[in-house]
Amino acid sequence: MVVALIIACEVGFWVLLALGLGARYLLKRRRTSVVLLLCEPVLELVLFAVTAYDLKNGAEPGWEHGLAALYIGYTVAYGHYTIRWLDGHAAHRLGGGPPPVKPPRYGMARARHEGRLWLRTVLGAAVACALLQGAVWYVGDAGDISSLRGFQWVAVRAAAIHGLVALGYLIWPKKAPAGTPEVPAERRKQEAQR
Repeated sequence: MVVALIIACEVGFWVLLALGLGARYLLKRRRTSVVLLLCEPVLELVLFAVTAYDLKNGAEPGWEHGLAALYIGYTVAYGHYTIRWLDGHAAHRLGGGPPPVKPPRYGMARARHEGRLWLRTVLGAAVACALLQGAVWYVGDAGDISSLRGFQWVAVRAAAIHGLVALGYLIWPKKAPAGTPEVPAERRKQEAQR
């Protein structure tokens, strides 16, 4: 049941996102769009509630519960980022706006970008680990918690590997081809506004 709900939440995420962006740029209904996009976190709350209910009813903690925690952690960390990224593309394609600014490709600007993404991964891993620890305490001695502990290590390893990648960009920044500015003027303006 939990696996089917994870799949339903993922499909629901993209359906709500498409409906929200369509309402904003095709129907010109900004309020409707905001309401639809604010429904996104409800999906994660439903998944969390169903997972807790499943464990409460005596289900043996398994990989599906760990996967649910990782999914919730990922959407907490990257959900808004994904929506904002797609909103920029929809504004360009459907709303006649300027093309979205691409992430930097070279130098320290790329290292900063990768560092910010790594911080999102750390947040996602922390949320997943906290949910999994809550499940461990919730189950207590009543069941085998090894799969929950295993998924905690998966979250920690993912954050560590992404950290090594981000560190690689910091230590060995990719050099721009000759004559290419490290950070385009548009990107500098955007970073200054953050």
